[in-house]
Amino acid sequence: MEKSLEPIVKDLNGKFGAEHEEFRNEVHCFIKPEQIVEALTLLRDKHQFELLSALTAVDYYPQTSPRFHVIYQLTSIAKNLSVQLRVPVEGDNPKVPTVTSIYKTGMWRERELLDMFGIEFEGHPDPRRILLPEDTEGYPLRRDFPLGYEEPQFSFNYEEIDLRKPYAKE
Repeated sequence: MEKSLEPIVKDLNGKFGAEHEEFRNEVHCFIKPEQIVEALTLLRDKHQFELLSALTAVDYYPQTSPRFHVIYQLTSIAKNLSVQLRVPVEGDNPKVPTVTSIYKTGMWRERELLDMFGIEFEGHPDPRRILLPEDTEGYPLRRDFPLGYEEPQFSFNYEEIDLRKPYAKE
């Protein structure tokens, strides 16, 4: 771990009991959902992490406890540092408090996570789909989302596929 990140990780550990891991020279700190707003406020105000550079999620299906990790990638431009906060979220009714009051970029990124993973952000000012139509069923980035499939058409199976292939009616 970079020497300049050590006091930041110690601060997160002391105030929130955050565990951390290092992977390929990146530091990942694990925070409980109810602590995320306070942790991000601390990082922004005390440690100068002024940019929420990414907000995404990972689905660990079929594991359900936790099923998701909501990942906040923070950057300190002033200190040239980066840290990642991970929030483990249960699979049934996944919810995390909104961070739109701390980072305005969270407004759009949280809507993307709602749209693609079905993770709700409590207190979000505009909780509606942003990428898909409102009547879309399911969440495409979940690992249990059914995939569409079309068999490839080659010279050896051209006629067989052509018979089953749906064409637009004239």
